Amino acid sequence: MSPQPVQTTEARRPAVFLDRDGTIIDETGYLGDPGGVHFYPGAVEAMKRLQEAGYLLVVLTNQSGIARGYFDEGTAVAVNLAMMKMLSEHSLRIDAVYYCPHHPDDGCQCRKPQNLMARRAAGDLGVDTGRSWMIGDTARDVFMGDQSGLHTVLVETGKDVEGNLPVGTVRVRDLAAAVTHILKEEGK
Repeated sequence: MSPQPVQTTEARRPAVFLDRDGTIIDETGYLGDPGGVHFYPGAVEAMKRLQEAGYLLVVLTNQSGIARGYFDEGTAVAVNLAMMKMLSEHSLRIDAVYYCPHHPDDGCQCRKPQNLMARRAAGDLGVDTGRSWMIGDTARDVFMGDQSGLHTVLVETGKDVEGNLPVGTVRVRDLAAAVTHILKEEGK
């Protein structure tokens, strides 16, 4: 395989990295049924606003249900594909989905708050991390974003909205409010 050309900062695009469960879709605990994908009110419209503003949309999700034996990797992929298909019906495209299949005790580098998923996505997609954001519903989401050089937003729709957060983390009600904040900050 020949090496890929290095992209200059000007060629790199901003992205919004999004947690899945508790941020985009209902937090149900180990979602192993593609029919169980239900978007939070306003989430689809909010993501559409980001897409129209020129952001790549990248989902980063911990899926320890695989390691715990609650469902297999094929089922996790089917849930992600169902989500993407539902979004495509609204003319919305997710540019990539990255997931960690490991158990929290495995010590892997891809499980949030570690930032291997974000680093891989940024490299694969040519993301300008300095102009990019992480939106999640847990401290581990925003810590991963902070470690990756992203601006961070915590939404209060999930299960872990208490505790210490990185300095500069914005806390908002839901994904729609997060997008409004991002677009205002970026002058869009």
